[in-house]
Amino acid sequence: MKKLILSLSFLITFIVSGFSQDDAEGCKDHEILTRMSMYYITNCSHSYNQLEIPVGVTDGEQIRKTVEGNVSSIQYNEKDGSAGKLPSWFQVTKNYENALAKIGGKKVYSDLWSATYHVTGNNKDVWISLEVISSDGDGVNVYSFAAKIIEMTAMQQEVQATDIYEKLNAEGHIALYINFETGKSDIKSESQKVIDEMAEMLKTNPSIKVSVEGHTDNVGNAASNKTLSEARGKAVMNAIIAKGIDKSRLSSKGWGQEKPIEDNKTEDGKAKNRRVEIVKL
Repeated sequence: MKKLILSLSFLITFIVSGFSQDDAEGCKDHEILTRMSMYYITNCSHSYNQLEIPVGVTDGEQIRKTVEGNVSSIQYNEKDGSAGKLPSWFQVTKNYENALAKIGGKKVYSDLWSATYHVTGNNKDVWISLEVISSDGDGVNVYSFAAKIIEMTAMQQEVQATDIYEKLNAEGHIALYINFETGKSDIKSESQKVIDEMAEMLKTNPSIKVSVEGHTDNVGNAASNKTLSEARGKAVMNAIIAKGIDKSRLSSKGWGQEKPIEDNKTEDGKAKNRRVEIVKL
């Protein structure tokens, strides 16, 4: 008997587009992947996001890694008339493994329902996660599967000292999108300009005092998120102090996932909730 692993999103997609053999409007294969001829795309999405992907197993427990970047999500379903021609999950994963090997990629992990690949070199740092949605038992005849391609390009924010000053005066706070090492409070080099502009604003306006406050999305444990947000708020405060700002003018705290500014049910919302707010005191 066909074994189905179905999410609500798959059911909705099947109802809406299951009668068409054309790719969903606006969807196409990612340039890094090779299309398998017996499938078509039923939906896709693109966002800046943080995902957990399987990278190994220890003592029977799956090890997952958190990666962050531009995410392309693509769902493939079988075409009509593909009965008897569908590949097994082993064949699907082997197809992608061989294709990615040509551009320096390698398989990191696979099991009966998922596979993970990593591509580096030529200025690429890309993770690819595949997951069965629907198949016969033991991965024979894959009817539907999902591919997620995570390109680890950090979210960039262009902000000037004058912008920060005007926003603080008008609203009393401003959200800064500072990139950190995944799961850590180490500030990435591409965010140094944001730190520089914040320090410049404080130098130009010596009467202003601020609180540097870290925030996260709701992915993971609430207590851990609060600890991480506290560490990130403190890291940004210390980076500003290191630019020559009197430490008596700054304080820091972390709110974890307690104060979202967007809906955590959407990927864009989560990205906007992962922020450092500068609050005028």
